[in-house]
Amino acid sequence: MADKQIVNNDFKDVVFNRQSVRNFDSTVKISHEEFEQMITETTTAPSSCNLQAWHFVIVDTEEGKAKLKQYFMKFNTPQIDTCSAMVLLFGDTDAYKSYRDLWTKAYHNGQIDKAKLDEVFSTFLPLYEHADYDTLVMDSAVDSSLAAMQFMLVARAHGYDTNPIGGYDTTKAAEMFDLDPKRFVPVMAIAVGKTTKDYVPEIKSVRYPVKQVFKFA
Repeated sequence: MADKQIVNNDFKDVVFNRQSVRNFDSTVKISHEEFEQMITETTTAPSSCNLQAWHFVIVDTEEGKAKLKQYFMKFNTPQIDTCSAMVLLFGDTDAYKSYRDLWTKAYHNGQIDKAKLDEVFSTFLPLYEHADYDTLVMDSAVDSSLAAMQFMLVARAHGYDTNPIGGYDTTKAAEMFDLDPKRFVPVMAIAVGKTTKDYVPEIKSVRYPVKQVFKFA
């Protein structure tokens, strides 16, 4: 199923020619089936201790987009109006509560042995069960950021373009879509769709010289 929907399997093109798009072809719709497949592919991303502390909300209706306009910065209106959907990524600070079931399933599937299962329950799980809220927020933000980048690459492999957005009132994001704001921490919004044929990027970004941003140690 996934192979049929992936239209670009050129790694270099997917990664290095990705760009942020602000105007999309508003006539292009993405089916819920394909979104489910893209999210399935996205959730193969790595996460802290395999916690997978992410949650996605796909906003693809006019009613949903009207909600976005209530708390997004005005300069993001073109993306809202023209994208096929806005993908909202939230960190899930309660993800550890499903952790036992997740690893138990891995054990019953034969993916890990009993010794590994016991190790997880005696090491990783207690770390989260006794963690303070700020630690849970930080880990879920890291997990969701990894998923965000993976989603943008997955979307491009499916033939779509994206625009990651952080310009919105984070205090309103969860409640606007009936989520518990303490549990679900907004990390990023990603507009997704197809560019118009005549679209020209407003800015061709310049990258810092590589020697400025790394060193060997």
